[in-house]
Amino acid sequence: MKYFNYIFTLVFILFAAVQYNDPDPYLWIPIYLYPAAICLMAAREKAVSKTLYNLGFVLFGAYAVYKLFDANGIIDWIKYHNASSIASTMKAEQPWVEESREFFGLVIILGVLAINYFKAYPKKKN
Repeated sequence: MKYFNYIFTLVFILFAAVQYNDPDPYLWIPIYLYPAAICLMAAREKAVSKTLYNLGFVLFGAYAVYKLFDANGIIDWIKYHNASSIASTMKAEQPWVEESREFFGLVIILGVLAINYFKAYPKKKN
């Protein structure tokens, strides 16, 4: 898990670094730095409170649900744009491209937080 967390610390820092040219970097840089900090603490075997995990799950989960149902969100991308490529160019010329990429970024964050949470707080057997 140590290497997993160091790798994702780096990945999330790189994700945050490329947000400087995003339409809303003030939002996305902190979004990516939050799991980077948690991964770094977990890699260094520092205790991460359940509150920090739960805050991440609630905030990023709610935002992902919003991105799912947004007018240019995932459902729109699949239903009206035939799930066209969102990776063909780095410039998001269509609004559903940006929204879809942001949704999948949130899914990655939620997945990494979940893996760390269940590793740090395993379910107790009765």
